[in-house]
Amino acid sequence: MSTYRLGLKGKILETAMKMFAKNGIKAVRMDDIAHALNISKRTMYELYENKEVLLFEGIKTYTLRREEEMAHFAKDNKNVMDVILNVYKAKVEEFRFTSPQFYDDLEKYPKVMAFLEQNRNENRAQLTEFLRKGTCEGYFREDINHDLVTLLFDSIGQLFLQKRWYALFSIESVLNNIMFISLRGICTNKGIEVLDKFLKSQA
Repeated sequence: MSTYRLGLKGKILETAMKMFAKNGIKAVRMDDIAHALNISKRTMYELYENKEVLLFEGIKTYTLRREEEMAHFAKDNKNVMDVILNVYKAKVEEFRFTSPQFYDDLEKYPKVMAFLEQNRNENRAQLTEFLRKGTCEGYFREDINHDLVTLLFDSIGQLFLQKRWYALFSIESVLNNIMFISLRGICTNKGIEVLDKFLKSQA
């Protein structure tokens, strides 16, 4: 593939994901994306055969990029609390610029859902190790069951999506009233001090 077509493929992906996030996936046609970029439908379909392929590539690219950013951030920071709070800020920004309809529409694409499920399973294992590290650093209590806490946090995230709370409450409200309360419960005084300082700075 030529350099031009590779660049165009990336532009299509970026434009499509922005349109999906703003309007929902179902509302955006392949024609709409082609029109936004002033390219022909034929060119669109030569690079992405259908909307699910385009969406899958967009989700995969975004997920891998986010993981690389988090890994880089974790490497440059001294403790797990900094990483948690950075993830929180990233999540808030993600949901702030994404229509609730986007999350509703995702369920109609089985290949995408299968990828997200696989990614979620991998993230659970990483979170368990992360909790163990936080305990060693003195931010989390030593009496917690790391595997169980991982499942609890994962269940809260799934419930948030399944019950469509994103359509009823802001992501800040959900995280502050559910995730942060749960997180506070497993923190030591050292962890609570960092958490409270962050929450005050966000008020």
